[in-house]
Amino acid sequence: MDSCLANMGTKTHFPIAGKMGFGNGESGFGVENGRGNVKGKGLMINGLSRSLRADTRVRGIRPGVISSVMTSDNGRDTITEQIRIYEKQVAEPKNVASIILGGGAGTQLFPLTSRTATPAVPVGGCYKLIDIPMSNCINSGIQKIFILTQFNSASLHRHISRTYHGNAINFGDGFVEVLAATQTPGEAGMNWFQGTADAVRQFLWLFEDARNKEIENILILSGDQLYRMDYMDFVQNHIDRNADITVSCVPVGESRASDYGLMKIDSTGRVSQFHEKPKGADLKAMQVDTRRLGLSRAEAMVNPYIASMGVYLFKTDVLLELLTQRYPTANDFGSEILPSALNQHNVQAYLFRDYWEDIGTLKSFYDANLALTKESSKFQFYDPKTPFFTSPRFLPPTKMDNCKIKDAIISHGCFLRECTIEHSIVGERSRLDSGVELKDTFMMGADSYQTELEIASLRAEGKIPIGVGRHTKIRNCIIDKNAKIGNDVIIMNKDVSRLVALVFFFFFLKPQSVPLRQRYFCVGNFRVFKKRIDRAKAST
Repeated sequence: MDSCLANMGTKTHFPIAGKMGFGNGESGFGVENGRGNVKGKGLMINGLSRSLRADTRVRGIRPGVISSVMTSDNGRDTITEQIRIYEKQVAEPKNVASIILGGGAGTQLFPLTSRTATPAVPVGGCYKLIDIPMSNCINSGIQKIFILTQFNSASLHRHISRTYHGNAINFGDGFVEVLAATQTPGEAGMNWFQGTADAVRQFLWLFEDARNKEIENILILSGDQLYRMDYMDFVQNHIDRNADITVSCVPVGESRASDYGLMKIDSTGRVSQFHEKPKGADLKAMQVDTRRLGLSRAEAMVNPYIASMGVYLFKTDVLLELLTQRYPTANDFGSEILPSALNQHNVQAYLFRDYWEDIGTLKSFYDANLALTKESSKFQFYDPKTPFFTSPRFLPPTKMDNCKIKDAIISHGCFLRECTIEHSIVGERSRLDSGVELKDTFMMGADSYQTELEIASLRAEGKIPIGVGRHTKIRNCIIDKNAKIGNDVIIMNKDVSRLVALVFFFFFLKPQSVPLRQRYFCVGNFRVFKKRIDRAKAST
């Protein structure tokens, strides 16, 4: 601890020195850098330069500098005081490890997750959901990354291997390790992951490894969210506030509040209550005045809840203690670990003020993707300073022949012929034939090409190639990968709120006068064989 001597008059006001350095005497909660403040709370100011008011002629006082000030009227009232100087601990990426949770069953995204893990579901045309937390880690300088997987993990493992092992992405002394659920000796070892906390607990032995000894904080991330975040700002706030646990949070409205873990915080930003996905009276009890987060009165009326983003930061020793000693049978962070830790540990809130969307349901997945097509969308993949990474596919440019395209994202390697596309996303390797109309639709594309010879052979046999046939009209839909849609088909989902039922299990079809053998199509793995119908059940 360094010190210095300063001569000051009796009217000099000393700022308050705390664990975070010199402050103005007020406390607040952490706020993301560069996104505004919470009306003065939570911001560090230098009170010393504002307090030295012994003489109006004093010059050169700068924040962060301790100066010895001598004025012309110094007399017997001058005192000499020893002031302690606190050095701020700077967050280092090398001392942080991240754990991305990618092992959930993904039931709310079914049937998109019928054969793939949730983090491997396509987003934005050419990305996978896992690319979001991975890219945020890389852009934040965090190079020690673990990915926990369990359900339908083959495609996820393949994408990670192709994208983050090599391909000019340098992890230095870091690593990207996939930790698949496995069985180990002993009764407890026979169980698969029972929840988020249990998944991390089963691999805690890794942090006893010699190369991980310097890990001071562990970042827990989700694999089904869309946002751009500098995690080191989050870590710095965690260190500045001497928090044991920090939870990143956002204000949310009534309609979606019950989908998240909700919290209440006190004037210092410490979390006082945490309730995972409350309903009814419990939900109403979690309402707060979010104006303390910096929201206007109108915004606070619309968003009266504080929701957890599912992004947590733990001191390493605290996480080890919670999972192995205090709560060795707890399986979930949100419903068990965090509510129980509030009394014994300093759990702080970190307000995230940028775009964030949880896309764990089909409806939110659909809305978040189509929002990307707007000219002034709230979220952009296009940022040269913080790019999002994905697998290099080495595809040719998309070829368009006499097409009309408005507010759309067209991915690599597509063949579009005399079609109309509006407010839609067209995934890689998609084929749209002449007369096709695509509106308010996310078409995921294909995993491989079919040659012209293969397409001609399939048509000769009365079968349908991958892609969309002539004069087909599609609106308000999600079209799964490798979908086969025939000619003269109309798919009109009139009720977007029933997206699951209408897109994947029921269809509004009005086939025109075409041969019977062409009156079927396949979306994902579902195929319809009906002559003329308005609504048909799909059969595999």
